[in-house]
Amino acid sequence: MKIGLFYGSDTGKTKEVAEKIADLVGTENIDIYNWADTNPQKILDYEYLIFGAPTWYDGELQADWETNLPALSKLDFSGKKVAIYGLGDQYGYAEYYLDAVGTIADVVTAQGGEILGLWSTEGYEHTASKGERDGYFLGLALDEDNQPELTEERLNAWLAQVWQEFGFEVEIEA
Repeated sequence: MKIGLFYGSDTGKTKEVAEKIADLVGTENIDIYNWADTNPQKILDYEYLIFGAPTWYDGELQADWETNLPALSKLDFSGKKVAIYGLGDQYGYAEYYLDAVGTIADVVTAQGGEILGLWSTEGYEHTASKGERDGYFLGLALDEDNQPELTEERLNAWLAQVWQEFGFEVEIEA
């Protein structure tokens, strides 16, 4: 069963993570889409989804996510399993860290989807986040500005967790 991975990226960092995911899980297991040139209806082709989104400035969505969010909020996510990874700056924007993840997760759950891949907030130094519930982020939290050395380890652990939650038996290459 293929996974649909949809991301938005202005600086290229979120795209780089999408490509790392494809390398780790195998390109035969995943289709990657950039929101800049993808119709939101495309997500309906997949039961398993991964969304990648950076948080900009004071908790704003990346431009392509912002453009597509109204269309996503009208889609039926029933039966869809969704994992989200987010990028942000936990020091420079500590009170908005990973807000985009929370905004997207709220749309998915409001439309009947299930969010998987919750990630512990341990090891992060933010003060608030719309993407946090009860000590967990609603997806993988990456900080390429301040903790890039932790990205690979976090990504590998998160993908193994998500694959298990998706019910897949494909091994994640380390």
